[in-house]
Amino acid sequence: MAMPSQPPSRHTAFATLKAGLDTAALAAPRPRIEAKIPSSVPALDRALGGGFPNGSLVTLEGPAGRWSIAASLVASVTCRSAAAIVDDGGLYPPDLARSGARLERVLIVPAQSPLAIARAADVLVRSKACRLVLVPAPELRAAVWMRLAGLAHRTGILLVAVPPSDAPSARIAPLAAAAALRLYCTRGRLETVGKRGVWCTIGGYDVCAEIRKNRTAAPEQRVVARAAVC
Repeated sequence: MAMPSQPPSRHTAFATLKAGLDTAALAAPRPRIEAKIPSSVPALDRALGGGFPNGSLVTLEGPAGRWSIAASLVASVTCRSAAAIVDDGGLYPPDLARSGARLERVLIVPAQSPLAIARAADVLVRSKACRLVLVPAPELRAAVWMRLAGLAHRTGILLVAVPPSDAPSARIAPLAAAAALRLYCTRGRLETVGKRGVWCTIGGYDVCAEIRKNRTAAPEQRVVARAAVC
């Protein structure tokens, strides 16, 4: 009389399940990752050869227009993927929504001290959960920015740092040295809606973006792009 077969052990069942999952993961088509991420600002994307380079550290500097370009970039990324923003207290989500960003695809991480911001950026880039990581740029040592730039390169994540508008050149020098792309943003022509004077409203403005550093193309280009008010 044949003995009834014994049920497989839990360890054997787990190994069989894991092998099946690994095989399915290898067989599944992987989404194509573009080399550039468009910013939704056509003039800027043309000057950058298609958009912001993946796997790099980018800075948005200058007295005005930095967050307008950042919001347009978030809107572009969240059409198909997720973006993360480290918030030091100045983020205003309605501005993102007005720029076209899908807020349900935006991960907001509060952090205020320079150390907390650096740690948050490190964790977010390492996780590879979001295609874009946007951070305020506090004063950090050059070694920290170089490490974050190298991490972005290895993971293929776009890390965008936005220094304060009044940051002196000496303060952002370590960040500028580590960045693959630097944009210096200023406000251009202002567009008003309604009558001019006290009762008019601002409909938008031109952002003048000067490409001060670009490792993939010639720098020193000046671009005038239309941006929403942010």
